Amino acid sequence: MQYFVTGATGFIGRRLVKKLLARKGSVVHFLLRRESEDKVAELRRYWGVGAARAVPVFGDLKAKRLGVAAEDVKRLKGQIDHFHHLAAVYDLSADEESQVAVNIDGTRNTVEFAKAIGAGHFHHVSSIAAAGLYEGVFREDMFAEAEGLDHPYFRTKHESEKIVREDCKLPWTVYRPAMVVGDSQTGEMDKIDGPYYFFKLIQRMRQILPPWMPSVGLEGGRVNIVPVDYVVDALDAISHQTGIASRCFHLVDPVGYRVGDVLDIFSRAAHAPRMNLFVNAALLGFLPRGIKKSLMALAPVRRVRNAVLKDLGLPEDMLTFVNYPTRFDSREAQAALKGTGVTCPNLKDYAWRLWDYWERHLDPELFIDRSLKGTVAGKVVLVTGGSSGIGLAAAHKFAEAGATTLICGRDQAKLDEACAEAEARGNRFIAYAVDIADMQDCDRFIQQVLADHGGVDFLINNAGRSIRRAIESSYDRFHDYERTMQLNYFGCLRVTMGLLPGMAVKRKGHVVNISSIGVLTNAPRFSAYVASKAALDAWTRCASSEFADQGITFTTINMPLVRTPMIAPTQIYNNVPTLAPEEAADMIAQACIFKPVRIATRLGVVGQVLHAFLPRVAQITMNTSFRMFPDSTAAKGDKGAKPQLSAEAVALQQMMRGIHF
Repeated sequence: MQYFVTGATGFIGRRLVKKLLARKGSVVHFLLRRESEDKVAELRRYWGVGAARAVPVFGDLKAKRLGVAAEDVKRLKGQIDHFHHLAAVYDLSADEESQVAVNIDGTRNTVEFAKAIGAGHFHHVSSIAAAGLYEGVFREDMFAEAEGLDHPYFRTKHESEKIVREDCKLPWTVYRPAMVVGDSQTGEMDKIDGPYYFFKLIQRMRQILPPWMPSVGLEGGRVNIVPVDYVVDALDAISHQTGIASRCFHLVDPVGYRVGDVLDIFSRAAHAPRMNLFVNAALLGFLPRGIKKSLMALAPVRRVRNAVLKDLGLPEDMLTFVNYPTRFDSREAQAALKGTGVTCPNLKDYAWRLWDYWERHLDPELFIDRSLKGTVAGKVVLVTGGSSGIGLAAAHKFAEAGATTLICGRDQAKLDEACAEAEARGNRFIAYAVDIADMQDCDRFIQQVLADHGGVDFLINNAGRSIRRAIESSYDRFHDYERTMQLNYFGCLRVTMGLLPGMAVKRKGHVVNISSIGVLTNAPRFSAYVASKAALDAWTRCASSEFADQGITFTTINMPLVRTPMIAPTQIYNNVPTLAPEEAADMIAQACIFKPVRIATRLGVVGQVLHAFLPRVAQITMNTSFRMFPDSTAAKGDKGAKPQLSAEAVALQQMMRGIHF
């Protein structure tokens, strides 16, 4: 049996050809553009056949009668038993001109060519999109009833099917696959499409929230998803049956799911928080269309919408499917497939394979240089407080990645020691002695950096001080608050505002502010420290908004407890599980690479959520920990005594890693 296939190099077409060639004695002729001739050898290897059984026919879908040479037309005349037309634009975001040229004109050219060679049966692979946005159940014997065809993809799919129905004089059959995803056995997929657009959102949710925490999802309309292997098997099984002329078959999932259910299924497959708290997206339907258009005409609304879509990798037209109103009946297809062994697998059974393949092969971030070297090599990076602790560990990372690494600190001896340590590793620091808390010294330092380097590309505001003392022990120590605010807030601002003008001129730059998990959990005994860091967080949010259109970005890291010289005076931290400076430096590196608005641990996020929604419960919880742990010996003025912790306090420390007690 001989076949002719258009779209043989496509995702479905490659697999269909392989299926057809599995039939004994079959020969497949496939349309191929002349400039793609080099693909033939690889295609034959994939199909596992030689030149005699996989024969390229050179032409162009956009040319009249496919632009096939006269000798090829003569050779094929009367030889083709089944003509499978799969070539089309399967992309919602494609421009209208290309969709018309391929889907409509291409189908017309294909029908004319099939007639010219006298093909036995014409099989047209359409799409459920041919139904448009029909309200209700769309049956296989329905066509003209389609409505809501404003979108070019819907309209061109409908028009191409119309050409087959009205102009094709050969026996014809139409197949309408649902939204096609990867192979249900391997997960293999060739592009991001359909539900894959939401995978990045699910991945972000997994990074932010623990998997056991329920999250809110859209209920939405019904969306029909089928794996490519089912589509291919169904096409092969039905197309070889008799009595299928002038009929249409829906290759859809008989079950079907709502958008919210699909998101929940993939969230479970990704081990992300379950989206099982549904909000009906139709709630916004009460807004008149005129008001919606007016809102979308506002520049701020458009910018926010576009920014969110870009950040999540969602095409604008994908929102069309959130309230998709059509359900598809597939009784004809189910009857035709009865006894063939071909059934549509349940999405719940293979969703994990789709997710796994996407995360390993299709995630857009896999193709971006996300290394620290690719981000900072050749750039100027300033790390304040870079002579010890977190700052020193981060500075080593930047220097090893090829950055011009500047560090600053008050103690010249420690700076010299840090530089010697860098040289021993084969790197180099440029050190500046400065007291960030001294505004005049700070200004001198900024001018020196500008004179030496013309500004910086990355600023890491790491210098800071912490005081662990209860408020009731601080009534006569107001200077603690002043000193903490002077360095943690005013000092950071002085450096940042001194370097921002240079970033604004270059229209690029990134500022990383080292905040604290205490800002999220409102840790008792750290009121001076937390207040200073909270002030910096608030300033950063304001600055982020002001510089959002100037290429300058900000990241706040709500750092958990790290074993640094700053916590050394507090003896109860000696046996507390903390982060190593190198782990904290990794977080800073991630901030520079990915430039998120905030980096926080899950425990910190939970604390923030608890304070937002259950403030009284949060206060009681934190008060319990406050009474459970004693003041440090330094705070009590008794430096010789050793603090005694209860068994409950030790257990709580182990459970709440990174929290300030």
